[in-house]
Amino acid sequence: MLTFNKNYFLFAVILFIIEVLIALYVNDRIIRPYAGDFLVVILIYCAVKTFLRAPPFKVAVGVLLFSYFVEVMQYFKIIEVLGLQKNNVARTVIGVGFDWIDLIAYLLGILTILFIENARSKQRGTTSISN
Repeated sequence: MLTFNKNYFLFAVILFIIEVLIALYVNDRIIRPYAGDFLVVILIYCAVKTFLRAPPFKVAVGVLLFSYFVEVMQYFKIIEVLGLQKNNVARTVIGVGFDWIDLIAYLLGILTILFIENARSKQRGTTSISN
């Protein structure tokens, strides 16, 4: 069901700002490539939950599958296929290089979301994150 959740929206905006700051100002071998990937699935999850009232598990799985799809498209050089190799925004958003470790970062981000959602549902007295 469509909705607007201001809390998820706020988290998505904060995470977006963090991601932009990482992209602009961090050029290392850990934070930018791995923490950025860890956070991006949380950002996407929060963005989806801003507008869609759906069970956390289903949204989390959808976000994980989407993230894996984008990563696989990097393996097939989708940026070059689309002719966007000179577009810095596309290169940053879509990415240019497949990395198995990125898949692990995405999974860890989704597991973090599920852990948080489970803790929140217990705090609210509901029984499952699938509701």
